[in-house]
Amino acid sequence: MAQLSARRVNPFARFMASGAGRLLRIIVGLVLILIGLLLVKGTWGWVIAVIGLVPLAAGIFDFCILGPLFGAGFWGRDIRGRG
Repeated sequence: MAQLSARRVNPFARFMASGAGRLLRIIVGLVLILIGLLLVKGTWGWVIAVIGLVPLAAGIFDFCILGPLFGAGFWGRDIRGRG
């Protein structure tokens, strides 16, 4: 993905690929899981908890599902230019 590092990457995508962005995704994922399991009861609680798994996994495994929408790569290392 050398093409991505040669061109300017969207600031939002760059932030989300940074350490702070990864931490933010992990925290948001955990908060959604906790809200779904502890505050919202029933089927909707489980739906929210499962949705929370997406940002949690994205932060842990260093991928950004919104990256391609902003003209950046899918993997954090590609967005940061260390691919």
